[in-house]
Amino acid sequence: MELIIFYDGACPLCRREMDQLKYHDTLDKIQFEDLNAPEINARFPELNTVKANTLLHGLQANGDWLYGLDVTAKAWGLTGKHKWIKLLRLPLIKPVADIAYLTFARHRYRISYLLTGEKRGICDNCKLK
Repeated sequence: MELIIFYDGACPLCRREMDQLKYHDTLDKIQFEDLNAPEINARFPELNTVKANTLLHGLQANGDWLYGLDVTAKAWGLTGKHKWIKLLRLPLIKPVADIAYLTFARHRYRISYLLTGEKRGICDNCKLK
């Protein structure tokens, strides 16, 4: 594994993006961990799940942490797809993209409902509402 992504499995848009990443991760470089899984804290004691639920977290194979759009850019880079996402990390675009991402993350359940018609749901792994 080159990257572990800690995502909110109760968020419809988050789940959809992880499903797309899984589909394109043909070399199994990414491990996907739902923050709502009951054993997440025992398996990853260094992970602050409260913070990770407000900002996407990723753990690289070398032990370094990535956050927000840096996780997204790394993940899609590992799949070789959506290369345009790298543009969001360019110095002049990064601050604006990061603010937009934080706004999305804060309102992701409402945005997910507007875009998908799905409310915050029960995740397959944890059966939490």
